[in-house]
Amino acid sequence: MTHETAHDFAPFERLMRDDGQPELAIEVFRRHYAELAAGATGLMPEASIAPVPTLTDAEHLGEHAARGRAELDRLVVIKLNGGLGTSMGMDKAKSLLPVKDGRAFIDLIAEQIVHLRHHHSARLPLLLMDSFRTQADTRQALERHPALLTTQTVPLSFLQHRVPKILQRDLSPAAALAPADSELAWCPPGHGDLYPALVTSGVLARLLADGFRWAFVSNADNLGAVPDETALGILGWMAEHERAFVMECADRTAADRKGGHLALAAADPTRFVLREVAQCPPEDEASFQDVTRHRYFNTNSLWLDLAALARLLATEGAPRLPLIRNKKPLDPTDSGSPPVYQLESAMGAAISLLPGAGAVRVPRARFLPVKTTDDLLLLRSDLFERTPEGFVRAVPTRAGDLPRIALDPRFYKNIEDFEARVRSAPSLVDARRFTVRGDVVFERGVVVRGEVDLEHAGDSPLVLGECVLGEPEHAA
Repeated sequence: MTHETAHDFAPFERLMRDDGQPELAIEVFRRHYAELAAGATGLMPEASIAPVPTLTDAEHLGEHAARGRAELDRLVVIKLNGGLGTSMGMDKAKSLLPVKDGRAFIDLIAEQIVHLRHHHSARLPLLLMDSFRTQADTRQALERHPALLTTQTVPLSFLQHRVPKILQRDLSPAAALAPADSELAWCPPGHGDLYPALVTSGVLARLLADGFRWAFVSNADNLGAVPDETALGILGWMAEHERAFVMECADRTAADRKGGHLALAAADPTRFVLREVAQCPPEDEASFQDVTRHRYFNTNSLWLDLAALARLLATEGAPRLPLIRNKKPLDPTDSGSPPVYQLESAMGAAISLLPGAGAVRVPRARFLPVKTTDDLLLLRSDLFERTPEGFVRAVPTRAGDLPRIALDPRFYKNIEDFEARVRSAPSLVDARRFTVRGDVVFERGVVVRGEVDLEHAGDSPLVLGECVLGEPEHAA
């Protein structure tokens, strides 16, 4: 890449200014673009990191729960709500997807917050980091929860920024091929945008002025990320040890081998780093996926000291999070469209930048995301129960022991196809594995037991109802 190209940022700056993006967002993108133009790949070789031998166990922090309870009135709950669920064919906020008993993620979140405010007599505001495409619909959905809105003490949401896509062929703006006002020309800058967005929205200053000190941040589609008793221990431990940042991590399993993992910097083993799959060189893929070597993955649930974050931002500007260079087609629905780079960063990468940052091992129950319709089937089934307070938990007999689900992507990947075929979720409480190949429609009364591979090759859908598939394991 030429030296001149590395400094040819003017077209991007014009696009972002015309789009109304603030100076801090432009500066962060300028920094990442300069790294890209200079040949940076954002890769993190295996030789540059070391495994994490062990972590503090959050379930052993009960002695700090009293301090956590005392700090709860100074805690804000932030949910990342910019996602559209495009991997499941959605074009609205993913948090609007009904997930349990007809309630969407956003309904359950609202019910949880209202309960916790009353139970602990705490302000506990809910704050959504929205995108331009999720804010209006989500606000409308929350009108169903007046008890949440009437006791909300700070603004309900703030907007993340957006940045231009970059053509791989010459590092010019993709807006040359897609109109600048087209969604195709733009992309989100990753959830690392949390930090500059808190500043440019004025939300960080407002929170500090109102006496808030701590933030619990998680994905809106992770129903396990709640400020419950385990969380109070984490908050109390964090406050007592004056940690600026705490990441919740869980044990990696074979199902998590492609997800980002926690590591130590080889050059400084006292410093944590986070490596995402897009940062792994191809030759290190085996090490990346070795769950016995890299034992912990980032659940994307974080605890922040807002005062410490404000000090860092005041002295250094936006955290210099490592670049993540994602290769994508310009049009996500057309793999043959021109290849582009999307420059992103991960909010968890701040673990290597904030002084005193730490990580804790949390039980798997605190990580209940819905990334695919396979996950959605699990949560809609009788494996999970919804409490009156809005919490969704696995039934006691199967906690930490969920079956492996694999639905045929030809017929179930998109939510519209899934809804048409799964008219009633089958009983999975006695299932160990459930694989579906072919076009099968599930009516009420289907029970899955043990390990079941269901295959249907007919041209017309197979409609199932009031039947038992498989046998209990002890009957094999």
